[in-house]
Amino acid sequence: MSGKNAILSTDALHDILRREADAVRAIPVGEEYTRAVELIIRHVHDRRGRLITSGMGKAGQIAENIATTFSSTGTPAFFLHPAEAQHGDLGIIRENDLLLLISNSGKTREILELIDLAKGLVPGIPFICITGDDKSELARRADITLYTGHPDEVCPLGMTPTTSTTVMTVMGDLLVVSTMTAIGFTHKDYAKRHHGGYLGEASRSRCEGQ
Repeated sequence: MSGKNAILSTDALHDILRREADAVRAIPVGEEYTRAVELIIRHVHDRRGRLITSGMGKAGQIAENIATTFSSTGTPAFFLHPAEAQHGDLGIIRENDLLLLISNSGKTREILELIDLAKGLVPGIPFICITGDDKSELARRADITLYTGHPDEVCPLGMTPTTSTTVMTVMGDLLVVSTMTAIGFTHKDYAKRHHGGYLGEASRSRCEGQ
């Protein structure tokens, strides 16, 4: 492999796994998760609003995944691209919705602008943020801040979103699973939302066995 460095050894790969696992275990978890789930339930399940997630780049991909996972488990959610929001998609937001905004830096311009745009359309709309900087403008403005712990990236440059995105994904799972538990989401509920594929078949089988 002339002119190139050697491929990482198995030991080096295990070290990456260890560092990512350590970052997940180090996620700060406190009462803010309880308050976040209570806010989601109040707006979506009590007031019939929707959870609107948003983020740019890789944070946006995570936000989109969180939205689809929430929707499939009984909590209606949509992903709103913050740039497209400035060109008309903002109209998806309506009364009683709430936002879940994701930005590792807490400084993402499009996300900060989305806050102002959303509040201009629905004054007082609350938002939860997931961020790696709990002193950022995003965190200061949020109703509830979920802090990642700002782990070091496993990327050899220390820049590419790797560990941070892993942690954010897990934090989304914490919110989803906590909400599912709080609303009493069942196999029957799951089956209604998954008609096709293995998951749909497995859910219907579970229902038949109950």
